[in-house]
Amino acid sequence: MKKKLSLMFVAFSALAILAGCEPLTILDPKGPNAKTLSDTIILSIITMAFILLVVYVLLIFMLTKYRASKAPANYEPPHEEGSHLLEITWTVIPIIIVAFLAIVTVRTTSTVEAKPDGYDNQEPLVIYASSSNWKWHFSYPEQGIETVNYVNIPVDRPIEFKLYSFGPITSFWIPQLAGQKYAMSDMLTTIHLAADEVGSYMGRNSNFSGRGFAEMEFEAQSMTQEDFDKWVSDVKANEKPLTKEKFDELLKAEHVGRSSYSSTHLEFSPAPMEHSEHMNMSDKEMDHSKMNHEGHSTDSQENSNATHSH
Repeated sequence: MKKKLSLMFVAFSALAILAGCEPLTILDPKGPNAKTLSDTIILSIITMAFILLVVYVLLIFMLTKYRASKAPANYEPPHEEGSHLLEITWTVIPIIIVAFLAIVTVRTTSTVEAKPDGYDNQEPLVIYASSSNWKWHFSYPEQGIETVNYVNIPVDRPIEFKLYSFGPITSFWIPQLAGQKYAMSDMLTTIHLAADEVGSYMGRNSNFSGRGFAEMEFEAQSMTQEDFDKWVSDVKANEKPLTKEKFDELLKAEHVGRSSYSSTHLEFSPAPMEHSEHMNMSDKEMDHSKMNHEGHSTDSQENSNATHSH
């Protein structure tokens, strides 16, 4: 018994030490959307812990009440009918649990897919975040600058990241500011976030994309609007413009350090259209095709009538 307790103590100690190697930053949110996600995760953990507690209590109760007794070898227990009430109960309870977690998840997803609460009247800062090999490019069309492997944002302002990829599918994730979302090569996806306080937060690609995946990290630094404006001015004044030749070099490179440019690659390499724009374009093309078909049919009919009349 003492040996088992010692092994359990060692196991729990090891888990505690390993858990302390890297803090669970997702449970330390610094923005409204991240707070919504953190609250949902905590609620889910509490719900599952309560379920486990009930299961273990019932297990101990069953093992204690129906444990082997010192009854004679020829003892036959009395026949007992099943309980319809119990069968209905243990069928309904899982349905209720799943429905509850589903409703919470849907509401959370709807909340974080929109502009953060409290920022409805503010115009968001749009940043195009694109990935190539194992690095990140951040383009600021409003400011006319671009950075590699780091991104600066102002606090207390909604941020709208437009995501896409120059290679395989990646996943953009800043745990303390927002959830994760895929970046793909043929369309834009959008992720909304805001930072409530000044700080430095690590972001990464959370989708395996090859041998350099583990090093595909970037720093997201939130700062006051005044400091952000000063940083933008410094970049525009002191950094070189991003040329197509330089950008092609960046795309081919596997790993690069941080860098800044006084122009963006969007000028010569535009981002793909958003999914909704793709859909609208497809509808327009179908309408145009339909109009051409109808016009061709009308012309054919008119030509046929003219020939018949002649």
